[in-house]
Amino acid sequence: MDSTEQSTKLQLAYTICCDDVRLEVGNKLSLMGVFHQIVVQQFPVTLMKFAVVNQWRGGGRHLSEVRILTPDRQQAVVLAEPSPFEIMQGGVANNISFFFNVVFPAPGRYHVQTLVDSTLMDEQELTLLHVDSTGVPVADNTSEAIN
Repeated sequence: MDSTEQSTKLQLAYTICCDDVRLEVGNKLSLMGVFHQIVVQQFPVTLMKFAVVNQWRGGGRHLSEVRILTPDRQQAVVLAEPSPFEIMQGGVANNISFFFNVVFPAPGRYHVQTLVDSTLMDEQELTLLHVDSTGVPVADNTSEAIN
């Protein structure tokens, strides 16, 4: 690989799911309500707002897409509009996808996929867990897949 290819090689530093993101003074991100699972008492459940934050290293101009698939990967729960980002040489870029009024139909392990330039770059699990009013997991058909 020559030096040009190496300097523009794209790397995903991290993916974080959270309730909200703010841009602060000094180009710093403040993440509120970071989560890796969602615990609710009934399904379907609607999340009013949440975000998926990706930080990239490398270089060049790219187009990012985030999608969340059902546990069986047969349907998209939500798709983000493609979002362009640019990484200056030797720098980083943050790409944030906001989602509103997303309905999750059932508990299970959903798949948060990040694509760049139409290529799948990363996949994270987002677990939705069904609990009763005391916080005990409800036994149903999909709870075995979560344990």
